[in-house]
Amino acid sequence: MSTKKGLEGIVATESSVSSIIDDQLTYVGYKIDDLTDKASFEEVIYLLWHLKLPNKAELETLRSELSDNMALPEEIISHLKSYDLSTVHPMAALRTAISMLGLYDDEADVMNPEANKRKAIRLQAKISTIVTAFSRIRQGKEPVAPKKGLSYAANFLYMLKGEEAESIEIEAMNKALILHADHELNASTFTARVCVATLSDIYSGVTAAIGALKGPLHGGANEQVMAMLSEIETEENAIPYVKEKLENKERIMGMGHRVYKTGDPRAKHLKEMSKQLTEITGQPKWYNMSVKIEEYIKKEKGLPANVDFYSASVYHSIGIDHDLFTPIFAVSRVSGWIAHILEQYANNRLIRPRAEYVGPTIQTYVDLNDRP
Repeated sequence: MSTKKGLEGIVATESSVSSIIDDQLTYVGYKIDDLTDKASFEEVIYLLWHLKLPNKAELETLRSELSDNMALPEEIISHLKSYDLSTVHPMAALRTAISMLGLYDDEADVMNPEANKRKAIRLQAKISTIVTAFSRIRQGKEPVAPKKGLSYAANFLYMLKGEEAESIEIEAMNKALILHADHELNASTFTARVCVATLSDIYSGVTAAIGALKGPLHGGANEQVMAMLSEIETEENAIPYVKEKLENKERIMGMGHRVYKTGDPRAKHLKEMSKQLTEITGQPKWYNMSVKIEEYIKKEKGLPANVDFYSASVYHSIGIDHDLFTPIFAVSRVSGWIAHILEQYANNRLIRPRAEYVGPTIQTYVDLNDRP
């Protein structure tokens, strides 16, 4: 058997959800640029789950269903309040809360397509409430209930801040949610498909995916980007800082991507939002130092920025805590995870690859008393 470390280049399944061909990302054949510039996140959710864009009636139904299902069981709110909030990372809290949701869903183990689609709505709706409730609880505040009539992006920011966000903040959040919604067979999506291929339930699949997303080599990159920018602090220090990191053979997070050769097509959208938001907030240094770092790394290493690089300064400019960046990634990516889970259920086969054994062979068992 031949092996590929990290399964690089291995085609593991067929999918109609999203594609990356010639550095072009599409959702169900629609270019990410068109969707980011023209669509709402709710349209993208519908597209990923139904493999077509909704008409007006279908979109309104989805929006109503999401709004009607955002409330959390009181038991989960109580559980979030029981944490030692000085030490618990939001991704750990999110992973546990999503798993708990299954305990309060009478259809958790009902596996027919209709029940799975109802659970999909509940998961997509409630994950935003979990993240915002956790954020407010650790600030000593009560969670904010969702507000009727707001878009998904606007409601997320409303529940997070306790007041309606500015239009440019909502626009940035809507774009970020669309850009992070799906990305072919990434690590967390593959984890979700492996889990549900055993015919485990949708809550288990999403919980497993969150566990994979928690890692800094996947969803945690944008949080680390902001930590780097905060450490650099000034525009003048950007290049010396990066030079020193490269000399020490340390990785610069948010640069390059395994599946793109010429650059991540998602990055430019958040780069533009970063420019606008940092100007409005009076902190253009975050954008300026990001541009300097991107240009330097591209020149020295041939690595352009990926979607995580500029999402960091976008979220920071909106006033979002840095350790919430990865949970927000999950709020978006659950739409893609669910799409892949539903696709796996529809044409399932247990995912069970092989491993090339490289350990010792044909060893002789030695009795315990005779071992040195």
